Amino acid sequence: MRYHLFDRVRICETTGMQDGYLRIDVVNRENNFPIEGAEVSVSYGDSGQTQEVLRTNLSGQTEEIAVAAPPVSLSLEEQNREKPYADYTVEVRAEGYESVKVKGTEVLAGVLAVQPIRMIPLPAQTGAEENIQIPDHTLYGSYPPKIAEDEVKPVQESGEIVLSRVVVPQTIVVHDGAPTNASAKDYYVAYRDYIKNVASSEIYATWPRSTIVANVLAIMSFTLNRVYTEWYRNQGYDFTITSSTAFDHKWIYGRDIFEPISEVVDDIFDNYLSRPGVRQPILTQYCDGRRVSCPGWMTQWGSCSLGEQGYSAIEILRRFYGNSIYINTAEQISGIPISYPGEPLKVGSSGDKVRQLQQQLDAVATVYTAIPRVTPDGIYGSGTEASVRAFQSVFGLPQTGVVDFATWYKISHIYVGISRIAELN
Repeated sequence: MRYHLFDRVRICETTGMQDGYLRIDVVNRENNFPIEGAEVSVSYGDSGQTQEVLRTNLSGQTEEIAVAAPPVSLSLEEQNREKPYADYTVEVRAEGYESVKVKGTEVLAGVLAVQPIRMIPLPAQTGAEENIQIPDHTLYGSYPPKIAEDEVKPVQESGEIVLSRVVVPQTIVVHDGAPTNASAKDYYVAYRDYIKNVASSEIYATWPRSTIVANVLAIMSFTLNRVYTEWYRNQGYDFTITSSTAFDHKWIYGRDIFEPISEVVDDIFDNYLSRPGVRQPILTQYCDGRRVSCPGWMTQWGSCSLGEQGYSAIEILRRFYGNSIYINTAEQISGIPISYPGEPLKVGSSGDKVRQLQQQLDAVATVYTAIPRVTPDGIYGSGTEASVRAFQSVFGLPQTGVVDFATWYKISHIYVGISRIAELN
């Protein structure tokens, strides 16, 4: 069987299938600590025939494996009706934990999919198992279209606007159903993890980067509008947002995250969309543009086409929302112990910000032991650089050894998670 190599995509001449990539990350649900030595079985669809049996390393991660996926062209063609991704079943077992089985892990050709697994500790091995079913991607399956709303909420109504500035929350509460569905579960989800989940559920990670950026900005702005206006809480509900496409965005419990989307979110998670003279983030609504039309809104397939033509993210957004839309930055990031210093830290840097970085990085290294520990001395030397490189390797960041915006906040995010000091809404 002969393959052609093109970037990360191998094409099998016999089946027409291409290589996608999959990694499984396993942590303890109670403290977010990695679980070493977990047994991970991967099988295609519902075949029940195990293709790979893997073990997690010190960081709770399996090796990255190549698995078959439909041709990448299918996820780039608006009129295509074939499923452009492959479904896999992932089963995870570890001594002292409830087993987890995920059906429907999505893999796109040429893209790394990371399947997160959060295992529940057991006082004794009982054979219990958590079963997660990932439904169809929104661009392939059938979901209710968005109910139109005004993009700017009225601010003169007493009590509706309770925040004086735009704040990126550490955690949001997702109601997994329509607002009126009282039986639907509520989940506390880290803000960035929520955005990554929604974007992985609503666009394809094979699309141009500018298209991914434009869609992520729209998702974040919409979400921050819900946070800023406390839209649902002011209607008497105890959650921030829903998982219903009729009201909000599609969030899927337990789904895998595509690496190109994750990287974009880490780079720009404090951004949102604004209009002149409007304090609140714009409620940027959109539709797929194929099954549903939505004049005045962005269409996902239209944004893909513009990205392929070389349009930048802001140019894509202005084609749909008008020239007055612009990218803004939140005034505060909640739940982060120390804010980014404003410029990258690297070998030769020194001072309090370096010491604070080292303190957080060393705390992370006590849990993720593949990362070398560092002495918080305020001097960014070769030891700190090596520790940063190891951190970047574990958490899917470019291995530069330099602490840029994305690396700084990823370290803070992991530190907060394992320190159990995250703020809840």
